[in-house]
Amino acid sequence: MNTKILDFTISASGVIGYFISISLVTTSFYKSRANNYLSLSLFLLTSLTFLDWYDIENFVLDFLNNIMLDFLLGAALFTYFLIQIKHKYLKKNWYKWLYFPFFFAVIIEIFLQLYFSFNQYSADLDDLLFDIRSNISYVYNVTLIFWGRNLIKNSDTISNDKRRWLLRLNLFIICIIIIWLLSQIEVYILDSEYVTNFLWILLSVLSWWILYYGVFKLQIVVQKDEIHQYLVSKSTKDTQTKKRINETTASKIITELYALMDVAEVYKNPLLSRLDLATQLGTSEGYLSQIINQELNKSLIQFVNEYRIEAAKNLLCNPVFNKYSVEAIGMEAGFKSKSAFYSTFKTSFGISPGAFRKLQKKS
Repeated sequence: MNTKILDFTISASGVIGYFISISLVTTSFYKSRANNYLSLSLFLLTSLTFLDWYDIENFVLDFLNNIMLDFLLGAALFTYFLIQIKHKYLKKNWYKWLYFPFFFAVIIEIFLQLYFSFNQYSADLDDLLFDIRSNISYVYNVTLIFWGRNLIKNSDTISNDKRRWLLRLNLFIICIIIIWLLSQIEVYILDSEYVTNFLWILLSVLSWWILYYGVFKLQIVVQKDEIHQYLVSKSTKDTQTKKRINETTASKIITELYALMDVAEVYKNPLLSRLDLATQLGTSEGYLSQIINQELNKSLIQFVNEYRIEAAKNLLCNPVFNKYSVEAIGMEAGFKSKSAFYSTFKTSFGISPGAFRKLQKKS
């Protein structure tokens, strides 16, 4: 593989990795306790990639490489998983001991540097100790990654969207560990570096993947959850169905449909289907569509989207939610995607949700 292409890919992704790391701890939109550990993990992963790929002869860089930043990476990622799933281990003092191997590795490296400064340098001894620490680090990280995966799978405190992201990130790290192991085997047995080059590419892709799915998309999900929790805690809604129609002229199904919308707020489910509503109302899909068309003169999707748009409009008008993104508000209102939200909103009001919010701020 062309070394220049690899150099460019790794350098560009490294810059992105450092940029994301800094942004996560300095930008208010992304700043959170969990993202602090994600930032540290990405910073360490990017640094390890640079240290291994460029192999620059420098005392400080050699020291950083030898102190086994891998130990710190595994502990930081594990802590990130614990925070995201709000696990009880965070309240235990013993989990902080997960950082002990890193600090112990630092002490060992300082001792070795002092020892070799006053005694004859032994490359064989140095290499042997480095290999021992590398193997221990490998086992340690594998243990933490699979332990974290098990905790994520068994957690009942997170949404499915967040669970999918955490499991995908965890799987990505597992793939990196496996490919790293294969690259070591390849070097010793075949004396080639094809798998190693693939590892560098995979590490580079990780930075871009985390940028979009792990940072931007997940933050929208987090904001959506915060909005939902706020609405639940502050809700003063009457438990009775709103009298949107004359109950003497409306059919029983339409009355019950309004109850599902006003009280149960089923429209906030982005996967809500005609079959779901028909099942809850004890009727058929065809009859439900027919009666909505006859009595309300609109289609089912129009009926549901009216509720979603009204909910989104109320959130956009409320200054309490100004700090949340438009996409997060659309998700909370029940829209499945950003494009669907923007398209429906613009059809209803003639302007985009973002423009609507700006108008409300000026008025």
